[in-house]
Order: sequence, then structure tokens, then C-alpha cells
Amino acid sequence: MDRKLTIEDILSLKGKRKITMLTAYDYPFASIIDEAGVDIILVGDSLANVVLGLNSTTEIGMSEMLVAAKAVTRAVKKSLVVGDMPYEAYQLGKGTSRYAPTVNARRFIDEAKCDAIKLEWFDNCIEVTREIIKENIPVMGHIGITPQTADKLGGFKVQGKDIESAKTLIDEAKKLEDAGCFSIVLECIPDTVSKIITSKLSIPTIGIGAGLNCDGQALVTYDILGLFKRFQPKFVKQYVDLSKEIEKAVNDFKLEVESQKFPDKAHSFNSNIKEKDL
Repeated sequence: MDRKLTIEDILSLKGKRKITMLTAYDYPFASIIDEAGVDIILVGDSLANVVLGLNSTTEIGMSEMLVAAKAVTRAVKKSLVVGDMPYEAYQLGKGTSRYAPTVNARRFIDEAKCDAIKLEWFDNCIEVTREIIKENIPVMGHIGITPQTADKLGGFKVQGKDIESAKTLIDEAKKLEDAGCFSIVLECIPDTVSKIITSKLSIPTIGIGAGLNCDGQALVTYDILGLFKRFQPKFVKQYVDLSKEIEKAVNDFKLEVESQKFPDKAHSFNSNIKEKDL
């Protein structure tokens, strides 16, 4: 598609073809992903782990997320851009100075020029989701493993493996659809449960570690390119190991500088000025 994708375009893809979603945090990667025709670019709070070296996504705030989102939207011409609301933007609780979900969501739209925002499931998720959607801001939901509150789920492990927890996930998905979400991310959920959720919803499901039966698939770009080595979840497929290529290029540069092979004449500027004239 040669034009900018809309929420309506994403909704229309359910049942027609699989939706693709990748993360981006800067202009160069966003440009490449957009040009490749990926449907959705998520400015994910995974920025905390894969770029900033933090241990938890709860450690990143609105200031970092907005800088990244602005860089991404400057590059994108076709993909739908979704800004990932960081923990402090909506989960700190009322009465705290940084808790203003609708204000923070609006900043992603007005300041960063995102097309929508994403929220992870938490105790007051439906209330907050409804508040944001009332402001005409499209919301993508997120259930299953929710990294911002993983400690409450027993850590980073598959969710919905028993009947009770599977029913809970199905209920959460339906509540998010009823609240007005245009799509839902299903993370680390058994394929059978994802299939049931997808069949029960009229909005698209985007899987990450949730099997083949979701309406679309998402991964972290740094993972598929081999640029993040601290850990690799089972569901990640590495399509290339760019870290080795980058290391080789850096090493070649170092060796050429030390051996005075770089810069050569082809990479230097010349003039007619003689040293003795200066």
C-alpha cells in the first residue's frame, strides 16, 4: 500500500491476511521497516532493555519514550505507528504526580505524532482504557505476559497453561474489545488459547510467542537481527546475526587506523596549498 495505514485498515485485515508488527526506536530502523512494508511499527518500551541497557521496562519514562517516538514518526510514511505507554504513564496510581493516562496518551498523539498507543493489562486497565478512548485516542491492548507487571505473574513464563488462567485471558481479551481497543497483543500464551481468543474477537490479535493462529505476529527488531544478546526468549527467531557483521566492521576500522591505511587519498580532501606557504 502506497499510503499511510489507518486503524480501519488494520481492522479490515482480520481474516484476510496476517498482520506484521516490529519495534523501532529511531529514524534509521523506522525508515527500513516502513520501506519494507511492515503494517505496524511499535515504539516499544523494550527500548529500556535493548537500547538503554536497563533491567526492567518499568525504569523507562515518558521523556525517553517521546524522544524515540518522535524519531520514528519522522521516518514513517506508510506504517501505523503505536506508542507504548511506559509504566509511569498510567500504572503509578491516582494521586501521584506522573499518573495522568489521558494526558500522557495525548502526548504520544499530539507531540510525537503516533497513530495510537498501547497499554499492558493491569488492575485498572479497563477504566484507564475507556478514559483514553473517550479522548478519541486509539488503544492497542496487551495481555498474557505483561513485562511491566511480570513480577505479579510469577515472572516471565507462559500464561494461560491451565483452565482457570486460560479463561481469565479470554475474559480480559473480551473486556478490552468491549472497552474499544482496535487490536490486542497476546504475549507468551499457548497456541490453543490464542486460537480461541482470536476466534472470539472481532478485532485483530497480534501474537508474540502466542503461536500461529493469531491475526498477526510481532517481534522485537533487535532480536530478529541478533543485536540483543543478554537473553533470547524461546519464541524469538533470529533471521540474521548483524552483531558479528558490525563487530567485523568495527575491527576492520580499528586495524586500518592503527596501520595508517585509513584515511587514504580517496577519503581525504586535497588542495594546492604547500606546507612551506603556511
